[in-house]
Amino acid sequence: MTLRLSADSGDGREDLPGGGAGELPPGWARATLGELGEWYGGGTPSKKRPEFWTDGTIPWLSPKDMGPDVLVATQDLIHESALDDSPVKLVPAGSVAVVVRSGILERKVPVTYVPFEVTLNQDMKAVAPYEGIDGRWLAWAIRAQERYILANCRKQGTTVASLEVPWLMDTEVLVPPLAEQHRIVAEIEQQISHIGTGEAAAHAALSSAASLAEQITTRGARGCLEDVDLSPAPLEKADIDDGIIPDLPAGWNWARLGEIAVVVGGVTKDSKRQSDPDYVEVPYLRVANVQRGKLILGKVTTIRVPPEKAESLRLEPGDILLNEGGDRDKLGRGWVWEGQIENCIHQNHVFRARVIERKIHPKLLAWHANGFGKAWCDRNGTQSVNLASISLRKIKLLPVPIPPPEIQEQLVKIIELHLESVATARSTAEGALAHAQELRAALLQAAFTGTLVPQDPADEPASVLLDRIRATRATAKKAPRKRAPRKPRSAPPGQEELPQ
Repeated sequence: MTLRLSADSGDGREDLPGGGAGELPPGWARATLGELGEWYGGGTPSKKRPEFWTDGTIPWLSPKDMGPDVLVATQDLIHESALDDSPVKLVPAGSVAVVVRSGILERKVPVTYVPFEVTLNQDMKAVAPYEGIDGRWLAWAIRAQERYILANCRKQGTTVASLEVPWLMDTEVLVPPLAEQHRIVAEIEQQISHIGTGEAAAHAALSSAASLAEQITTRGARGCLEDVDLSPAPLEKADIDDGIIPDLPAGWNWARLGEIAVVVGGVTKDSKRQSDPDYVEVPYLRVANVQRGKLILGKVTTIRVPPEKAESLRLEPGDILLNEGGDRDKLGRGWVWEGQIENCIHQNHVFRARVIERKIHPKLLAWHANGFGKAWCDRNGTQSVNLASISLRKIKLLPVPIPPPEIQEQLVKIIELHLESVATARSTAEGALAHAQELRAALLQAAFTGTLVPQDPADEPASVLLDRIRATRATAKKAPRKRAPRKPRSAPPGQEELPQ
């Protein structure tokens, strides 16, 4: 089936359900998400009540469980006693769960269909669809409105990205007849399965490309891209855990980083003196700017420092930047400065290594630090509660393989040639992923504008089922509410039902 792609409308409102004032497909009707089901909130049973968390059998859904289109399981289970004495409520099987508070809401709205009963944490909402609304269709309908929800339902001024739930519930969708809902779901899931197969292959290709690139740079920095005779090379012992020191080709030798480069720490921000008139303002690099094998310079902040400090820390082309602190996997990662920003310096969590007398090509040193140095820094770094770091004294002891001077330039060219081939493969895989996203968008657009599957005049119109839902809701509001006895729970897949 050929799917139609429409022009980008900014927030997606014109192209997706609820957008524009055009004629509806035959049998379809408008409704808000709040009209299509009963909405549930969540909560967290007290961690001070271990009985709530011991021998749990009830799934407790939180944002970390989101990802699959259909939920398979939750990482956490709570005890049934938490239903009586904590904020959590049991959400019926067949509901649709939505994350309403999470940093991920900066870019997407996680939605999943839940085929079994669950409880929710406080960052989640769920909607249990009324009779006449297919839960799987409702999940896809919310996904189809993702751009609109992100643009129009976000809270303002919150530390963590959040959705205004009343605005989310007021989001309008176009509702097809129930029979057509079933047909839409079947077609979407069939096509999504094909798209997912292609995406999985592209992700595997990207992973292989990343692994291959790391092997090329790590082995290349030791002269091992081709089969060569290797032999042990001497390395002076130091009070450090070097691990296994690899053999090197003939003519190579090992040295400590401090023997071949001048290594210095960066500047610590003095907040109290940022208004000092004798200070000068200069750009400076932080850990976030210094990635493994590249520098991210789209957002470089400035700092005010004494003129002499700005002069002593000014970066020069060929300097290697290596991270001193951050998450443990960031230790020692870095890349070569090429003079992209004038008068730039670096913060105290970033080391600068300036090679002495061209003893090694800067790229060879950076590639080695990102490969061999990754595990070496992990062994020799320290870990506080929130921060890992490696000291200046220790980083100077990093073992570095030194090739003969006459082969270094050619070796760099060979490594870069291999990396170009990997980059081509990576670009192809990234293009496939982008195309898959376009196909998903086109698929949902077609599904929720009435062009994915044919309409059947024999289907009960959506207006009739919506009138029935509204009438049932109106009657329920007038009737006195009684506390119903708890029904036996339906167990999630892979879990036995509790004894009745």
